[in-house]
Amino acid sequence: MNTRGLVGVTLSEGDKHMVITYNGMLATELGEVRWQKSWHSNPNGECVELAALPSGEIAMRNSRFPAGPVLLYTQAEITAFLAGAKDGQFDHLLGETHHLTR
Repeated sequence: MNTRGLVGVTLSEGDKHMVITYNGMLATELGEVRWQKSWHSNPNGECVELAALPSGEIAMRNSRFPAGPVLLYTQAEITAFLAGAKDGQFDHLLGETHHLTR
Protein backbone atom coordinates (compact mmCIF):
# COMPACT_ATOMS: atom_id res chain seq x y z
CA MET A 1 0.00 0.00 0.00
CA ASN A 2 1.33 3.44 -0.88
CA THR A 3 1.18 5.64 2.23
CA ARG A 4 2.94 8.61 0.69
CA GLY A 5 1.21 11.85 1.57
CA LEU A 6 -0.98 10.23 4.21
CA VAL A 7 0.01 11.91 7.43
CA GLY A 8 -1.79 11.46 10.75
CA VAL A 9 -4.30 9.13 9.12
CA THR A 10 -5.43 5.78 10.43
CA LEU A 11 -5.14 3.24 7.68
CA SER A 12 -7.01 -0.04 7.66
CA GLU A 13 -5.58 -3.05 5.91
CA GLY A 14 -7.49 -6.18 6.82
CA ASP A 15 -7.41 -6.46 10.60
CA LYS A 16 -4.40 -4.13 10.95
CA HIS A 17 -4.60 -0.45 11.88
CA MET A 18 -1.62 1.82 11.39
CA VAL A 19 -1.21 5.44 12.42
CA ILE A 20 1.31 7.45 10.44
CA THR A 21 3.15 9.57 13.01
CA TYR A 22 4.99 12.86 12.54
CA ASN A 23 6.52 15.61 14.67
CA GLY A 24 3.93 18.18 15.66
CA MET A 25 0.92 15.89 15.38
CA LEU A 26 -1.67 16.21 18.14
CA ALA A 27 -1.30 13.83 21.07
CA THR A 28 -4.94 12.83 20.65
CA GLU A 29 -4.12 11.49 17.17
CA LEU A 30 -1.85 8.85 18.70
CA GLY A 31 -4.83 6.96 20.10
CA GLU A 32 -4.57 4.98 23.30
CA VAL A 33 -1.00 5.36 24.54
CA ARG A 34 0.24 5.33 28.12
CA TRP A 35 1.84 8.65 29.04
CA GLN A 36 4.43 8.65 31.81
CA LYS A 37 6.13 11.44 33.71
CA SER A 38 9.04 11.53 36.13
CA TRP A 39 8.50 10.98 39.82
CA HIS A 40 10.46 14.21 40.22
CA SER A 41 7.89 16.19 38.23
CA ASN A 42 6.06 19.20 39.58
CA PRO A 43 2.68 18.23 41.14
CA ASN A 44 1.13 21.34 39.53
CA GLY A 45 1.09 19.65 36.14
CA GLU A 46 4.13 21.34 34.63
CA CYS A 47 5.72 18.14 33.37
CA VAL A 48 7.29 16.51 30.37
CA GLU A 49 5.53 13.25 29.55
CA LEU A 50 6.76 10.35 27.42
CA ALA A 51 4.92 7.48 25.74
CA ALA A 52 6.29 4.41 23.97
CA LEU A 53 4.56 3.93 20.62
CA PRO A 54 3.89 0.60 18.87
CA SER A 55 6.32 1.69 16.14
CA GLY A 56 9.17 1.81 18.68
CA GLU A 57 9.30 5.61 18.64
CA ILE A 58 9.04 7.64 21.84
CA ALA A 59 6.53 10.51 21.91
CA MET A 60 7.06 13.55 24.15
CA ARG A 61 4.47 16.14 25.17
CA ASN A 62 3.95 18.99 27.63
CA SER A 63 1.47 18.00 30.35
CA ARG A 64 0.06 21.55 30.43
CA PHE A 65 -1.23 20.88 26.90
CA PRO A 66 -2.15 17.15 26.91
CA ALA A 67 -4.02 17.32 23.61
CA GLY A 68 -1.34 19.50 22.02
CA PRO A 69 1.55 18.66 19.70
CA VAL A 70 4.07 15.90 20.32
CA LEU A 71 7.69 15.45 19.36
CA LEU A 72 8.79 11.99 18.22
CA TYR A 73 12.18 10.44 18.88
CA THR A 74 13.86 7.13 18.17
CA GLN A 75 14.91 4.95 21.08
CA ALA A 76 18.55 5.76 20.26
CA GLU A 77 17.85 9.51 20.48
CA ILE A 78 16.14 9.15 23.87
CA THR A 79 18.95 6.88 25.12
CA ALA A 80 21.55 9.50 24.18
CA PHE A 81 19.51 12.33 25.74
CA LEU A 82 18.98 10.45 29.02
CA ALA A 83 22.68 9.58 29.23
CA GLY A 84 23.55 13.26 28.81
CA ALA A 85 20.96 14.31 31.38
CA LYS A 86 22.28 11.78 33.90
CA ASP A 87 25.80 13.10 33.32
CA GLY A 88 24.62 16.67 34.03
CA GLN A 89 25.23 17.98 30.50
CA PHE A 90 22.05 20.08 30.57
CA ASP A 91 22.16 21.34 34.16
CA HIS A 92 23.38 24.77 32.99
CA LEU A 93 20.04 25.34 31.25
CA LEU A 94 18.32 25.64 34.62
CA GLY A 95 20.58 28.40 35.90
CA GLU A 96 22.30 28.49 39.25
CA THR A 97 19.09 28.77 41.30
CA HIS A 98 17.92 25.25 40.44
CA HIS A 99 19.62 22.19 41.83
CA LEU A 100 18.81 18.72 40.57
CA THR A 101 18.68 15.68 42.78
CA ARG A 102 19.78 12.34 41.43
